[in-house]
Amino acid sequence: MKGIGGFYYVSDENGAVHECKARGRFRKEKMKPMVGDLVEFEELAGYNSIEEILPRKNEIRRPAVANIDRMLLVLSAGKPAADLLLADKLLIQAEQNNVVPLVVINKTDTDGKRAEELEEQYACYNTVLTSARNTEGIDALKERIRTLCVCLAGQSAVGKSSLINRLDESFDLETGGLSKKTDRGKHTTRQAELFYIKDCDAYVVDTPGFSMFDVEMKKKEIAGYYPDFSQFRQKCRFVSCLHDREPDCAVKQAVETGKINRERYERYLRIIHSLEEK
Repeated sequence: MKGIGGFYYVSDENGAVHECKARGRFRKEKMKPMVGDLVEFEELAGYNSIEEILPRKNEIRRPAVANIDRMLLVLSAGKPAADLLLADKLLIQAEQNNVVPLVVINKTDTDGKRAEELEEQYACYNTVLTSARNTEGIDALKERIRTLCVCLAGQSAVGKSSLINRLDESFDLETGGLSKKTDRGKHTTRQAELFYIKDCDAYVVDTPGFSMFDVEMKKKEIAGYYPDFSQFRQKCRFVSCLHDREPDCAVKQAVETGKINRERYERYLRIIHSLEEK
């Protein structure tokens, strides 16, 4: 369920939580229990020991979680201003690890027009509009995560912990505001933690917010993780088209005709150019 300072908290089949240590051999194998792992543990003299980490169906590097069915990318329609370059990188990572993304546009009560703009930019993904303040969209969100194991990802102060509090009113997770100096979020969630939402039989991982994340793959692979490019890529003149400087590029033509969002395409270029610089 969570790990703090070398101790791991494991929920058994009856819902009881046990404090465990991990076997030393995991360090030699360069493995570490992650939130979301299925494990086997044993009660030894005076403490519980994680003996086995069962095979993972997937794992995400940031936030560090395993066995996730869906990643909920939370964006703010108000403050802090949505970092869409970070959002695009997280969506690429989800697709790369066979995790289905869901874009959650929160704080719709603060700026409805901005919420609509974000929904339009990410129209190629499943989206849900929410307000943790007035519970708008919470029932729809519950239906999207029913029986699944999902993780929340995104910047600080976009409302991840507040959404979990709304999914189950019995929770009272600490929530933070914005720094008056920078309009950036204050970190209140300090480690990933798994919560069970009884109302929809789902597990939800709350994760710390962050502002920096780099994609690690070859630049020619990036476009394959953009679902909005997929129907146009095969029409490019060159099979190896990067959709950047090449002639007769169907993706660029789709941008010019408004079939692909221009801002999202320009962020794609920033990502592949940053990989070139590396």
